[in-house]
Amino acid sequence: MAIPEPYRRNFQTLLRAAADGNLALLECTDARTGVPRYVVTAVGRDEGDYVMTPFGHLCDGNPFEDYIPPDPGDGVQPRA
Repeated sequence: MAIPEPYRRNFQTLLRAAADGNLALLECTDARTGVPRYVVTAVGRDEGDYVMTPFGHLCDGNPFEDYIPPDPGDGVQPRA
């Protein structure tokens, strides 16, 4: 399955922020649950103020237990 354009565009933004040294790991509060989350965030500037753009949080525990990778036998090739 092809990754939809908005996600690919966000990923490219994340890669640029990483290449420029503009990533931060912030401790934030989950708006729904109130649980602390560690969020991968791009840091920018807007007229002297810092602008934080969250991309996603690190998962608790073992990510290999939380996610199932694409099935290589389904005929769909991962996109670069």
